[in-house]
Amino acid sequence: MPQAQIGLIGLAVMGQNLVLNMERNGYTVAVYNRTTAKMTEFVEENPGKNLIPTTTLEEMVASLEKPRRMMIMVKAGAPVDAVIDELVPLLEPGDIIMDGGNSLFSDTERRYKALAAKDLVYLGVGVSGGEEGALWGPSIMPGGPRQGWEAVADMLKAISAKAPEDGKPCVTYLGTGGAGHYVKMVHNGIEYGDMQLIAEAYHILKDLLGLQAAELAEIFTEWNQGELDSYLIEITSKIFGVIDEETGQPLVDLVLDQAAQKGTGKWTSQNAFDLGAPIPTINTAVTSRIISALKPERMEAAKVLPGPDGGDYTGDRQELIDAVRDALYASKISAYAQGMALLRMAAEEYGYGYNLGEVAAIWRAGCIIRARFLNDITAAFERNPALTNLFLDDEFRKAVSQRMPAWRKVVQLAVGKGIPVPAFSASLAYYDSYRSERLPANLIQAQRDLFGAHTYERVDKPGIFHTQWE
Repeated sequence: MPQAQIGLIGLAVMGQNLVLNMERNGYTVAVYNRTTAKMTEFVEENPGKNLIPTTTLEEMVASLEKPRRMMIMVKAGAPVDAVIDELVPLLEPGDIIMDGGNSLFSDTERRYKALAAKDLVYLGVGVSGGEEGALWGPSIMPGGPRQGWEAVADMLKAISAKAPEDGKPCVTYLGTGGAGHYVKMVHNGIEYGDMQLIAEAYHILKDLLGLQAAELAEIFTEWNQGELDSYLIEITSKIFGVIDEETGQPLVDLVLDQAAQKGTGKWTSQNAFDLGAPIPTINTAVTSRIISALKPERMEAAKVLPGPDGGDYTGDRQELIDAVRDALYASKISAYAQGMALLRMAAEEYGYGYNLGEVAAIWRAGCIIRARFLNDITAAFERNPALTNLFLDDEFRKAVSQRMPAWRKVVQLAVGKGIPVPAFSASLAYYDSYRSERLPANLIQAQRDLFGAHTYERVDKPGIFHTQWE
C-alpha cells in the first residue's frame, strides 16, 4: 500500500484547495473528513491524483510515512481540540500535528505545551489567501518547536506563494508556541483596518462627488497601478464593475450594509488592550462592523437625528479624488505602523523573537493584505531592525509628510459634511498623538489622584506624589 507524506483533516473549501496544492507540488496526501461522503466526493472529483482516501483517523494515521505529518483544517476552538483528542492515542513520539485554521494564539500555546508533554510536535500554522491562495499559494505563518518547522519546511515552502519581486517563498519560521497564529491574528487585524479605510474612501467619493460604480471602478483600477497597488484595492475595483443580472444595477449598491466578522479582528483588539498597545485604526474597524450591524436602529435614527447642512461639494473633482488617494495611503501606513508595533510588543511579552522585516516579507504575496508597499516595510526594518515605529523611518516619514495636507483636508471635509470616517480619523489621531511631546494625560493623572488617591509623577523632580486637591 502506498504511503502519504502528509495527511489533511477537514475538507471544506480551504482544506480541499490545500490538498490540491500539496498534490500538485509532488506530495501524496491522505485525506479525511468527518463526513465520509464529502471525502469520497472530493476524491472522485479529482481522479488520477495522488490522494489516499481514508474513512477513519486510524486509517489515515496508518497511511502516513513516519514521522507522521498531519494538518488540521477544521473550525477554530472546540472542533480542533476534539480532533487532537482523537489523534493523540494513535500517534507516536515525534509525530507532527499542524493546525492550519484561524485558532486563537493562546489556544495554540496551550495545545503546544500539552502535546510536548506527550513527545508530540504541535505547530500553529496561520494560512492566509482565501480559497484561491490555498490552491495556488498562500502566505503561511508557522510557529512551534523549531524541529517541527524543519520537518515540514520544504513542503510549506513548496506550497506557499512566491513574492513577485524576488521569488522567495512567503513563509518563514516565526517562533515558538503560538507565534505563528499570533502573526496571523495581527494580519487579520490589519486586514480589518485596511478594509475599513477603503470603505471610507468609497463613502467619501460616492457621497461627496456622487460617483457611480463604473467611475469608481476606473478610479480604483488607476489607484492599483501606483502606490496603493494591493490585493484589496484590486478586488475593490472588480466589485464596482459587477452588474446584477436581475436588476441591471451595480451589485455593490444592492448589498446590505451590515458587515459580518469571524472574530480575529476582535481578538487583535482584545490582546492589544492586554499588552497596552495602541491600535486605534484596528479597534475602530472592529467597532465600525459592530455599528453596521445595528441596521434597524440606524434606519430609525436617520429619520430623527440631524446632521450638518454643508451643502454640495463645490471644489475641484480631481483634486478631491487625489486627496482621498493620498489620505488613504497615509492612513494605511498608520494602520500598518500600529500592527507592526503590536507585533514588536508581543515579541517582547511572549518571547517570540520576531524579525519584523521577515514578517512583512511573507505578506508580500498570497495573503489578503498583500501590497506593493510591504516591500518598503521590509526595507525599513532591514535599515533598522530595532525600529520601534514605521513613522520613525525616514522614507515613511517623508511619505506621510508629503500627504499630510491631503490627509487633514479629507478628514476635515468628511467631518464637516457629516460623513463618518472613523478609521481615517483614528489613523490621523494616532499619528498626531505619537508625534506629541506632551499630551493632556497630566490632567487625567490629576483627576485620578483627586478621586482615588492614585498618585502621580512630576516633570520637575523624581518621586511618587499625592495631593489633597480639595
